[in-house]
Amino acid sequence: MTDYAHSDHASKSRAEKARRLATYIWDRGITGAELLDMSAALRRKLARAAATNPPSTDETWTNVAQLLDDKDTWAARHPNHPAAHRNHADEKLLWVKPPITPW
Repeated sequence: MTDYAHSDHASKSRAEKARRLATYIWDRGITGAELLDMSAALRRKLARAAATNPPSTDETWTNVAQLLDDKDTWAARHPNHPAAHRNHADEKLLWVKPPITPW
């Protein structure tokens, strides 16, 4: 019996899912570190908001975080490129809460 989880098709599907998620998440200004700090439940909710079935492994989320970091690096080198601008950065607060400083 073929092991689907380790086939080329499965790897390609995971990479496509990671790209879809990274596109949605990067556009909201969430960094790779912030993504990995999220709870599993919040990441599942984020995936559903991106109209993507939530990944079942942390490997896919790690790939998404790496793609986010790569895009941040690219955007810093190409600040005038249209793809370097986030269209929904104001939605970051829905997913990543800033730390509350005591009085």
